[in-house]
Amino acid sequence: MINSTEGPAEGDAFDTGAGGLLRQPRAVWATAGASVVAFMGIGLVDPILPSIAQGLDATAGQVSLLFTSYFLITAVAMLVTGFVSSRIGGRKTLLLGLALVVVFAGLAGTSGSVGELVGFRAGWGLGNALFVSTALAVIVGAAAGGSAAAILLYESALGLGMACGPLLGALLGNASWRYPFFGTAFLMAIGFLCITAFLKEQPKPARKTSLLDPLRALGHGGLASAATSAFFYNYTFFTVLAFTPFVLNMTPYKSGAVFFCWGVLLAVFSVIVAPRMQARFGSLKVLGGSLVLLAADVLVLGYGDHTTAVVCTILSGAFIGVNNTVYTELALGISDAPRPVASAGYNFVRWFAAAAAPYFAPKIEEWSNIRVPFVVAGITALLGAAVVFVRRDALTHEAEEPEPVHATEDGVTVFAN
Repeated sequence: MINSTEGPAEGDAFDTGAGGLLRQPRAVWATAGASVVAFMGIGLVDPILPSIAQGLDATAGQVSLLFTSYFLITAVAMLVTGFVSSRIGGRKTLLLGLALVVVFAGLAGTSGSVGELVGFRAGWGLGNALFVSTALAVIVGAAAGGSAAAILLYESALGLGMACGPLLGALLGNASWRYPFFGTAFLMAIGFLCITAFLKEQPKPARKTSLLDPLRALGHGGLASAATSAFFYNYTFFTVLAFTPFVLNMTPYKSGAVFFCWGVLLAVFSVIVAPRMQARFGSLKVLGGSLVLLAADVLVLGYGDHTTAVVCTILSGAFIGVNNTVYTELALGISDAPRPVASAGYNFVRWFAAAAAPYFAPKIEEWSNIRVPFVVAGITALLGAAVVFVRRDALTHEAEEPEPVHATEDGVTVFAN
């Protein structure tokens, strides 16, 4: 991402404000819309975790495995997504992923035990991995305005999904913890129909992706550094997402409202605030600073009273939104590997932390007290910042990090790839 002060460049994501970003082909909107629902599935269970534990007579640690199985399978599946999509095409891969989510989300709603529910969430994770990783590549390839616009659209879908997931979970889960799973299956079925109707088959890559290509891509120092930093950050992220609902111990409606506000901040800061901060201070300074602030936020969350915990949970969405945008840009632009391959390698590493945090946070509480999981989450955020600092030369050089921009002649900052 290179900075310029020569005025708007043709096709830039910001050259016509929101209008430039919103003028997209129907195929992009269909894919982005389905992506919203896919990301809703991540936070969908947040407000109903206590209800699921009560309904299935399970402990907090057992219910947290819903996240662990989901993201563990998602991480491993990242090695398969490029292999599959380079052989059957992006459109068929998206439809396969959506079909798996519809089936396993529906089955999750019929679960008679927490073991069944954890298993069905694993199948859901496989479908989501096939869909989400391919959706990013499809949006980047089909979006008008270049990769900058595509990344913003993808992050918009992520933010909207993260905001609406807890809200949907609360609204449906207040009647029964099973209904949010059925609701997700229904919405993903609509996404399946939209992709079928509006997305044409994407050109297959000239070279088929092997199962080891994402691992080979991690041999690039810059991409490996970004993935390692994101690994530590994701542990913090998913401690907030998976463990905090038990700390807040609120009704589904109240918990859903908290995480809806959290998701709104995530969306606003990822799409609007992060690009402006990057333009002014540079991506790595923004990322490092945001990670340090996130560490402070989760520490206060763990040691504060209930009201403080609610405020800090919502506020963490701002730091998470900034981090998500910067990490995505680094992962897609830092190496010379094809974007789907680089994204798969990066996600393979970071999703393991998303699987680990929901498992270890309740265990750490059992071994100590309720504050210590947030101390650990604060430390991992600082470790992520430390990786950015120590590896800043490789990250800056490889990503062609722009110098901070404080002013331009016409007041416009231009991003070009």
